[in-house]
Amino acid sequence: MFHDQKLLRSNAQSIFTHGCHFERGDDGDSVGGMETKDVRVSRRNCMAGILGAYASAATGNVGQAQEDLATLYVSDDIDRAMQKGIDYLVSIQREDGAITDRGHEVAMTALSIMAMASVGTEPVPVNPAGRAMYRAIEFVLDKRNQDMEGYFGSRDGSRMYGHGIITLMLTEVLGMGATPEQNEKIHRSLNDAIKLILAAQKVAKAEKLRGGWRYTPTSRDSDLSVSVWQLMALRSAKNDGLDVPGEAIDDALKYLRYSYASPIERDGNPRDSVSGFSYTPGTYHPSFTMSAAGLLAMQVCGQYDSPLVKGASEWLYEHPPKESERFFFYGVYYYAQGMHQAGGKYAERADRLVPEILLPMQRTDGAWLARGGEERNVGATYATALSLLSMSVRYHYLPIYQR
Repeated sequence: MFHDQKLLRSNAQSIFTHGCHFERGDDGDSVGGMETKDVRVSRRNCMAGILGAYASAATGNVGQAQEDLATLYVSDDIDRAMQKGIDYLVSIQREDGAITDRGHEVAMTALSIMAMASVGTEPVPVNPAGRAMYRAIEFVLDKRNQDMEGYFGSRDGSRMYGHGIITLMLTEVLGMGATPEQNEKIHRSLNDAIKLILAAQKVAKAEKLRGGWRYTPTSRDSDLSVSVWQLMALRSAKNDGLDVPGEAIDDALKYLRYSYASPIERDGNPRDSVSGFSYTPGTYHPSFTMSAAGLLAMQVCGQYDSPLVKGASEWLYEHPPKESERFFFYGVYYYAQGMHQAGGKYAERADRLVPEILLPMQRTDGAWLARGGEERNVGATYATALSLLSMSVRYHYLPIYQR
């Protein structure tokens, strides 16, 4: 169990009766008799869930009360798999702090940090994961990894993909640094990284490509896959209070709408009520991965009631993930987060399907690895971090994935 936190595995009556129970072990959860922040936050989240269930039940909304309680429950199988995955990432950490088994070392380290943070790990020296996370953040912040323009994607060859991933990670851990010095370094690095994303968005492009991003900061075209990472980074940075103009988010939303696979009518509704997103505007054939990515991107921008969100949720409900899917791990990550936020039948199916697919794929060493295709060449760090992020929806730690 993460930080030896344990929610009662019982029925609703037991939860209502006993509240939240956490067991502390011998690995540093209790410091000088005091609970660590991780334990306190989980206790607070658990109690918030119980109070929400009480309120829903009191107003007669039994279905919502049951959903509130369901979010408190994480199966032991998922817990064990998550712990094994985190242990794997810790075990492959290099002496310099990088977490990677193949290339793109800065981007893969950033993904690993996000995976650790998604289950409540903090970069503090109370346990192996906390120590590994601290060293990993220090590695990412090494001045050699970010050029004078603020760009992270050059040294490790991860391009704007990596830049968006790294920037998003830093926005999510801002304020979590183990020391004031580390927090200050995160803040300085973020300012330059955000400026680069904003400058790249302003590069002159054709109308339907404006507001998006592609492989390099000077690209004159856009694709949804790269753009989603930049948009999530901007949205998270804005939540942090960093300087992100509102028009940057608005321009990105315009690009997202152009990427919808069904043409948008003058009234703002898509021609087809059920559809998804495509890799580039003008491609009217939705794919699983891009539909999931577009869904999460719209939600991150607060567009929960958009007909595009409804249409993509329904399309994904009708086209659930398959292991044979191209870019399977990448797509499942977006699918798990986006459908969970969609709630209702969408969350119910995704919350069940994702562990059903991923748990049997985990190796005995705790890692995941694609069985073929382009993703296999990226390595086990990539697949493991995305699998952990996919199954982290019920832990409610990373703000960017919270509705």
